[in-house]
Amino acid sequence: MSSKLLLITGTLCTLLTTQLSANTLNLGTLSGSWHMRVLDGMEVRKARAILDFDAKKMRVDGFDSCNRISGILKQNPQTKQLSTQLRTTRMACRGNIQKWVSKRLHETMREGFTIKEEKKYGVKGITLKSSSHELFFKKMER
Repeated sequence: MSSKLLLITGTLCTLLTTQLSANTLNLGTLSGSWHMRVLDGMEVRKARAILDFDAKKMRVDGFDSCNRISGILKQNPQTKQLSTQLRTTRMACRGNIQKWVSKRLHETMREGFTIKEEKKYGVKGITLKSSSHELFFKKMER
């Protein structure tokens, strides 16, 4: 009985991992600048948070709505989640929305997140999802 349960549990885990991998974005197509549009269901375009991913160098740079940021992306081989400890300048935030966005962006990057390409709010983009937050970005035109 326990070996059957173990086999079923293992099969389910494999299926879930395969599904998660199928929905996540290939890092090679991630490179470029991305403007945050929605954070945890709230429209935040005016905060002007921008992430610039360089998949070849596994780097992220940008603006967290208050400060310039940069970091090295690390990928967990088991969960396929990315994470980074961001380095940042220390300028004051202009307002409450900028503080709110900056704090949650840093939390997401520190916790670890998956990236999924999808269409939301009538816009094609990517969603960064951590255990605490969901951030939706639109690719910026060059």
